[in-house]
Amino acid sequence: MPLTMAKAGDTVTIRRITGRDEVRQHLAELGFVVGESVTVVNVLGGNLILQVKESRIALDQTLAMRILVA
Repeated sequence: MPLTMAKAGDTVTIRRITGRDEVRQHLAELGFVVGESVTVVNVLGGNLILQVKESRIALDQTLAMRILVA
């Protein structure tokens, strides 16, 4: 399922990242890599506040749709 379907408080594991190479590279630089756990801190207007490793990152809905989780 896409990351946008997760609710606040959910901890999920990244299974796949779709999109062009530039998009996947950008997300990898932010810490979104396959196998990494991500916690949804809050959802604001479709945008997500996420806890990845030791950082909190805000992603818009279009980027979050490219991250497939389980």
